[in-house]
Amino acid sequence: MAFENTLVYLGHDGDTLPDLVQRFCSVRGLRLLPVESAQTVISLVNRSYPACIVLDARNQGDAVVELCSRLKSDAFTGIVPVVMLAAPDAKELAAEGLEAGADEVLSEPGPERENWLRFELALRRASRDVSVHPTTRLPGTFQIEREIGERIHTGEEFAVCYADLDSFKEFNDRYGYNNGDRVILLVSRILRDLVRALAPGGFVGHIGGDDFIFIIHPRFIETCCDQIIQVFDELIPFQYEEDDRRAGYFMGKDRRGTLYRVPLMTLSIGIVTNQLHAFSHTAEASELAAEMKGYAKTLPGSVFVVDRRQLSPRDRVVSATAPSEGES
Repeated sequence: MAFENTLVYLGHDGDTLPDLVQRFCSVRGLRLLPVESAQTVISLVNRSYPACIVLDARNQGDAVVELCSRLKSDAFTGIVPVVMLAAPDAKELAAEGLEAGADEVLSEPGPERENWLRFELALRRASRDVSVHPTTRLPGTFQIEREIGERIHTGEEFAVCYADLDSFKEFNDRYGYNNGDRVILLVSRILRDLVRALAPGGFVGHIGGDDFIFIIHPRFIETCCDQIIQVFDELIPFQYEEDDRRAGYFMGKDRRGTLYRVPLMTLSIGIVTNQLHAFSHTAEASELAAEMKGYAKTLPGSVFVVDRRQLSPRDRVVSATAPSEGES
């Protein structure tokens, strides 16, 4: 099922589907998926990102507000637009819905044209405010910068982890972009599922191509990155044809036409934290993480390296130090 073209509607058992929701799906070309429990909504969103979630609060107000708050407080599900339906006289419920993070609250029944426009604008705002990669549906650079900026502003401890695939271009050249996209989607799922499971409050974004950023608390670095690398190394060989998988490489050509061995893809993760660096803006964190990622790519196999330097900005031109024991 293509969830990115699906509108999930949570209603009360026995409720009639609102005409507004049915017509909106028809005009927008969205598949309407009615469900009857909050747990089903959460399960669906955990597997993929639907185009929109409509929560009908007319018969279960408190439960719907609680579900909305849960969805919007999670970095992974918060990017999905949520529209709540409330009775026209439920002013307090409407306010609670907006406070919980709903992108829009519509009166149902209510003014038809106004409701339609508010519905449409809620989806447009969500698309504009959080650009997502079409393959992975992960937040893009705008949201990544905002996440780093918010952590700098609050002063909480955080680690910016820059993940990049090694030998991905050669894989793409040999196997084609469709298989390349499949690998990118696989990596996005590994990062999303493991960061979510092992690093509460974590965030995963997709810069583009084979570059990803995930942001976690420093205490989760070792556990999270160890698991990411382990799962990646277990699954990535199966993206190759059997002969290449058995050999552990395939033959590629460089720009001069010379044959050389291209190893199976590995994953390099460069990590910087604000435990030793007092970042004043997002560019400092992202640039230093990119530097550490570049260093990680010089090491064999799938690795993660953590920057332990305590340097002033002018000293950061010095090459990254080798990872300490247990950091790669």
